[in-house]
Amino acid sequence: MIKALRIRTTLFSLIGLMMMVFLSGCMGKSSSGAGDDYAAPADYGTVSATVADFKDIELPIDMTWNSDQSMAIKTESFNGGILSYSGRVELYSLKNFIISSMDNNKWKLVGEVQSKGFLLAFTKPNKTCMIEITEGFGGKYGSTTATLYITVDKTAAGKLNPFGEPVN
Repeated sequence: MIKALRIRTTLFSLIGLMMMVFLSGCMGKSSSGAGDDYAAPADYGTVSATVADFKDIELPIDMTWNSDQSMAIKTESFNGGILSYSGRVELYSLKNFIISSMDNNKWKLVGEVQSKGFLLAFTKPNKTCMIEITEGFGGKYGSTTATLYITVDKTAAGKLNPFGEPVN
């Protein structure tokens, strides 16, 4: 009888400890669904990182660069590339984060297409950025991928033609 009481007490203590650990991991996190508004990245401190050499494009810090699926190009007149990032981020939350951070960095959302994922198109005077957001294997429990197609026309910024000559 005493042995059964000790086992039961130990079992309840372990369950309580496991519940405390589980619940403490959930504190401070919010779930975001299809219709939720996402607060601006600055509201949460350091939750984003800039993308490669593009200081005006941010992604959540949970996203990891996929170097084997990315490529970049830099010339005297052009800068850009295809950059792939993935991470365990919910699809709609990532979409809302990107729209908010791009707006904060003065990008204009000029188009949006939804299918299995999203395709977002942004512009600035001499830049374009299209972002494809897709869920990988496992749906919302798997990895989400963001593929960025970025172009920067350096000659347009400096009012030069593609040969580096001033445009009148």
